Amino acid sequence: MAPKKAQDVTETQAAVEALRAALDGVGIEFPSLRVDQASPALQLVELGRVRADVAARLARALAKDPRE
Repeated sequence: MAPKKAQDVTETQAAVEALRAALDGVGIEFPSLRVDQASPALQLVELGRVRADVAARLARALAKDPRE
């Protein structure tokens, strides 16, 4: 069994990849999406910054409103 710290990073990386795949599925890219390496025990995901049009597309995708 992997040490707790390694397991936390693995789980967090899996979450990042799942989110990246879901975003890709609706045509949205977060360029800075990654595991936050500063606090691995907290299992934080760094979303980064995105342009306003990307944020609006994300909001529509979450609202299940595919209008462009």
